[in-house]
Amino acid sequence: MKFPLLSLLLVCFLYGCKKESSPNEYNAKAADPQLFHETATHLTDVIIHDIFKPPVASRIYGYSFLAAYEALSPGNKEYQSLGNQLVKFKTPPRPDTTLAYCFPLASIKAFTVVARTLTFSGNMWDDYEKGLFKKFQEMGIPEEVYERSIAYGDTVAKHVLAYSAKDHYKEIRGYRYTVTNKPGTWVPTPPAYADACEPMWNTVRTFALDSVTQFRCPPPAPYDLAKSSKFMQLAMEVYNIGNNLTEEQKATAYFWDDNAFVTNVVGHAMFANKKMTPAGHWMAIVRTVATDKKLDLMQSVEAYTLGALSIYDAFIACWDEKYRTVRIRPETVINSNWDPNWRPFLETPAFPEYVSGHSSISAACGVVLTHLVGANVAFTDTTEKKYGHGIKSFKSFEEAYWDASISRVYGGIHYRDGVEEGTHLGQKVGENVWQRAVTRRSRNMLAQGSKL
Repeated sequence: MKFPLLSLLLVCFLYGCKKESSPNEYNAKAADPQLFHETATHLTDVIIHDIFKPPVASRIYGYSFLAAYEALSPGNKEYQSLGNQLVKFKTPPRPDTTLAYCFPLASIKAFTVVARTLTFSGNMWDDYEKGLFKKFQEMGIPEEVYERSIAYGDTVAKHVLAYSAKDHYKEIRGYRYTVTNKPGTWVPTPPAYADACEPMWNTVRTFALDSVTQFRCPPPAPYDLAKSSKFMQLAMEVYNIGNNLTEEQKATAYFWDDNAFVTNVVGHAMFANKKMTPAGHWMAIVRTVATDKKLDLMQSVEAYTLGALSIYDAFIACWDEKYRTVRIRPETVINSNWDPNWRPFLETPAFPEYVSGHSSISAACGVVLTHLVGANVAFTDTTEKKYGHGIKSFKSFEEAYWDASISRVYGGIHYRDGVEEGTHLGQKVGENVWQRAVTRRSRNMLAQGSKL
């Protein structure tokens, strides 16, 4: 039966006749890295809204970007799966090579499925995903290719989520740390006197570290209140810097604050501000540099993924050190011994001092980005502008992560050895991720050749 032309037009109007594009056309549109950058930023917005603690936020980023990478890499011959490279991670199911896929679509689908599952606010994903996938539907992707790509993204997401379910995260929910009150050990600090953050984080599975003790830090200066002791010199340095902060030092401390939940006390009233975590800050730096350097989608996802893996591992190694040494914070020492009214410029986080977490994760991510993008890549970080923290420019990733490190001394929340050793730890963790998580086949071949 033949339909008149008018009837066909009416059907198209009512049900939407979509013009299909060629594979080259729709894949080029789908591979616009801006779509992925926006989605990565949306995940950060959800994490801020849900107030995830920094280590937990790093876990969400790690699995979400891993899923995105694994769903995208089959469409790029130069890249390989991280399966059988990361700790206990098996290669996800491979796509049918006889069929057509839109791998950028599969990648962003895998990312959103994992990100939605690991966060709380599903309503924040509903409208966002509706608009996101409408953009892909308007690219002229044939319906069967669209559905197949979505299904493949789901498959990879389920594989990664099954992997995440066995990392010991669920088993440590609700565990509370018992303060010992031994001299020189950590106790909760003002103004909130919050419970210790994630005291069992060193028991979650790593991505690339063989063990949490693979890169042990040297012992911190022993607790000793004698005026001539190394510890007292470190404590007095924090006190003196805090009392004489320059405007530049204040700006640096505030720029790298990245406290997910800042407590504000005004008289008898207490309220909080929500901000991004250190991991979110570095994921934003990835976006900035990827945009500046015009990295394509595959290169951008690679940078996000390796950066996120390194941050997650750095948190685990750092947290093992924190709760092994359980070192007292400067604020407690100063208040208890010579100035009860002294307050640090930044709010002291709710966990032991040694070593600095921000120093560790910044160096880990910075080392990976240095390998990927270059040693002397200048960039301007506008990440904190919307939080009123200003803008900073850096000549390299190394300069940025050392700036983040010293900011914790300016903020009055760390001793100098805590930030320096934290940075050294992060450098080792980042280098380990780079050596173990080999994304490009060419680099794998070079590595194998060097062993011959």
